[in-house]
Amino acid sequence: MTLDAINDNVCRMTQEPTQGTARNPAPQRRWTAEQIPDQTGRVSVVTGANSGLGLATARALVHRGGHVILAVRDEEKGRRAAAGITAGRPGASVEVRRLDLADLDSVRAFAEDLHAGHTRLDVLVNNAGVMAPPRSASAQGHELQFACNHLGHFALTGLLLDLLAEGRDPRVVTVTSINHRRAHLDFDDLNGERAYRPMTFYDRSKLANAVFGHELHRRLTAARSPVRSLLAHPGYTATRLQTSGPTGLVKVLFGSVLRPLAQQPDAGALPQLYAATDPGARGGELIGPDGRGELRGGPARVPLAAGATDAGTGQRLWEVSERLTDVRFPFPASA
Repeated sequence: MTLDAINDNVCRMTQEPTQGTARNPAPQRRWTAEQIPDQTGRVSVVTGANSGLGLATARALVHRGGHVILAVRDEEKGRRAAAGITAGRPGASVEVRRLDLADLDSVRAFAEDLHAGHTRLDVLVNNAGVMAPPRSASAQGHELQFACNHLGHFALTGLLLDLLAEGRDPRVVTVTSINHRRAHLDFDDLNGERAYRPMTFYDRSKLANAVFGHELHRRLTAARSPVRSLLAHPGYTATRLQTSGPTGLVKVLFGSVLRPLAQQPDAGALPQLYAATDPGARGGELIGPDGRGELRGGPARVPLAAGATDAGTGQRLWEVSERLTDVRFPFPASA
């Protein structure tokens, strides 16, 4: 990606969205983590919970009384995160379990272990992701960003849906990005074998998240399932995502030059916390920051790209994802 292309990307990010329906006005009182309902007795899984948005989300849920399972690739980092979350809070309830979303065998093992230890799940936050690395492949040979950001979460959700169906006000929150509005899915080159550009494929993976979350909502509604599917995006938030994956100019720009403009993870996590906990959050909604360009601010309902709600795209992505993961969702036959 050239520097001009990066600058164009930033300019587009700072503009007001032009696709989808008009954004609903933010509530008069800006929503904060202090408004999270009591989570006592609720069980949540947060992927990528050892740092950044995942850590902020897990911390907020635990501090409101919830039992949170930190789904992490590096268990040692997960244990350190758990120690920080529970420090000075007797009775705080946290588990650390290994999950590598880029390896479907790891996803299956995580789901099997969770079934062995739990009879229900109330919240699944599909938060983990990678951003703009050099082209590489997952354990099963899929392009890494599509594999980790989308396929792993698709498989995880399907394998845990029976536990979610037993939950209390159960929800799946899938974290996308404002960049999903700039992308289109090229089903003929999902692996980037023809032409791979790191940010282009990141944007596509985030569109896949949005398409999946909306299509899941459609299918859950048709099945009359108690589970709700919602989407959230954090705006521009300073996390390891911008520094651990990208290289070259992308890393310099997002990890250094623009970093002072970013909000902190505790603020960036508010949209996904709202989607996961607030009684007013409805299935199929996208929750994002209410500030200019949706880069920062309090949680508000914001528009999905038209491509994210297209029924044909949703059906095709679903079928491709089933084939690539070999996971079928346990919907009733009528769905």
